[in-house]
Amino acid sequence: MMQYTRKHAIPSSKAQVSPLQSRRRRGYIDRGSNQGAGMKSTTLTIAGALALMAASAQAGEFSSTVTAASEYDFRGVSLSAKDPALQASLDWAHDSGFYLGAWATNIDYGSDIDGNIELDLYAGWSGEIKDGLGWDAGIVWYTYPDSSSSALVSKIYDYPEIYAGLSWGPLEFKQWFTNDYGGSDMDASYSELNASFELPSGFSLNLHGGYNYGEYFHQTWENYFDFSAGLGYSAGHFDLELKVTGTDLDGESKITDDVSNTEARVLFTVSTTFPWSTE
Repeated sequence: MMQYTRKHAIPSSKAQVSPLQSRRRRGYIDRGSNQGAGMKSTTLTIAGALALMAASAQAGEFSSTVTAASEYDFRGVSLSAKDPALQASLDWAHDSGFYLGAWATNIDYGSDIDGNIELDLYAGWSGEIKDGLGWDAGIVWYTYPDSSSSALVSKIYDYPEIYAGLSWGPLEFKQWFTNDYGGSDMDASYSELNASFELPSGFSLNLHGGYNYGEYFHQTWENYFDFSAGLGYSAGHFDLELKVTGTDLDGESKITDDVSNTEARVLFTVSTTFPWSTE
């Protein structure tokens, strides 16, 4: 079943200026309390939906995935300053295909955000059309709860993103869109194609390609492709992956320091999902 996965953030802008820094320079940062109130309403709506998971436990199934990663990579950009990241999710899925969840990770945005945590809340619906052709659609709300910018009246960096996708066999296509990328009041889109092929002895070949584009990238950075190719391995209750990831950014748009690095990099992850299967 194809559901929301936070695998792939906020890149940095030209001349190694991050998007949050560019918003300060362009005057996007001081938008008063109206934005905070709107975000508060949406956040509470999603939080309320998550609270319904407990009441609906008998009609669905809970799971939790814990991941240790050598780095938090999002769409080809390092969001942990190339340092290790510990990530965890709590998910609830109904037999109808409806699901809710929360996903958290440590982050390091340098001086852009003084917090160290990203918390994503999401809800969606997935199902099968016919003969293995699946669909998935939903919404994600990206938040930074321990940042001083996340006061209820000024959640300037929090933003929503909607998504829809199709899957068939080992292939998956997904389209993402937000009208407020990183709290910038600018839209951004992301198109991705993923493929996962089973190999003998518990191995798998995982391929990914994505394209970042829209008003935000046109105004502050540039449109860019990201990619990854990895070898996965299932060992009992644990899934391991070693992959290469990066972007096609070059010249002044390429970020070579640790914060928001966009160079080709080698990443390693190990994850496990609870409850453990008894099979």
